[in-house]
Amino acid sequence: MTSTLGAIMAMYFDPTSWSPMRAVDLGKRLFDQSLLEQWVSFTTAWVDPVADLSAGAVTALMPDVLMTVLSEGILSRFGGQGVTATLLGHDLNATLQVLKVRRRGAHFQTKTVLSQMRWDDHPIESVTVIAHGVRLIPGVPTRVRTQQLDLDGTVTTEALVGWLNTLPLDWELQVDASGLIKAVHRRRLITAVVDAEVRDNLLTVEIRRANWLGIRVPRKMLTAPELRLAGLPNDARIVHASREGDLVRFRIELPQITGSFDLAQIRSAIVTGTTLIVF
Repeated sequence: MTSTLGAIMAMYFDPTSWSPMRAVDLGKRLFDQSLLEQWVSFTTAWVDPVADLSAGAVTALMPDVLMTVLSEGILSRFGGQGVTATLLGHDLNATLQVLKVRRRGAHFQTKTVLSQMRWDDHPIESVTVIAHGVRLIPGVPTRVRTQQLDLDGTVTTEALVGWLNTLPLDWELQVDASGLIKAVHRRRLITAVVDAEVRDNLLTVEIRRANWLGIRVPRKMLTAPELRLAGLPNDARIVHASREGDLVRFRIELPQITGSFDLAQIRSAIVTGTTLIVF
């Protein structure tokens, strides 16, 4: 069995016989459910050539094979099912709906669609992640870099308010019967019903009505300053976030992100269905 896999790998790593279609075929053959068990015994033959490759044509071809094998393997194991992962120190649980990889010039582009997601225990209804300029650097560990991440998703207003209430805010928030946000100041006995949206990291709050000590505040006095959201994690930019009924739809852009992973751990996670780890 080892010799058979060795022959397959030798053929696909031969620059004279390599083509993108061969890389795709390799991924499909290695992660066909009937061949998953073969990969269990394919540890050193899988990792060592990646770690030992020198500069040249073969090295340039390796990322295509790695991306194909990894994407095919993850989708084969977790597609339509629950997946757990640790991504750069954050816990993720979700149902994997889509995972696609395309080569774009010298780099790759990936598309991932997740539903019923929990990010560090915060529920998100769905999110589509487009990773631009993805580059794999073979080695032990294997490094991965992205030039930009685009995240389009939806979260319930209730879940968003629950997360905001964990922050050190002067207001306690809840969702009222109309779907708007009811804000109660913790010290000043002010209650307001508001709506809000974010455009290009600029938060705008619309105060619909407010009361102070039970007295209705005149509408002409209901103004709120715009707030620039600075210092967001990973230099994120909130392109837009706005409420539609009981959902908040958002788009977030993240600049270059670098991580790494252990091929043996990823292989084990795919074969056994356990946690994927990118650190």
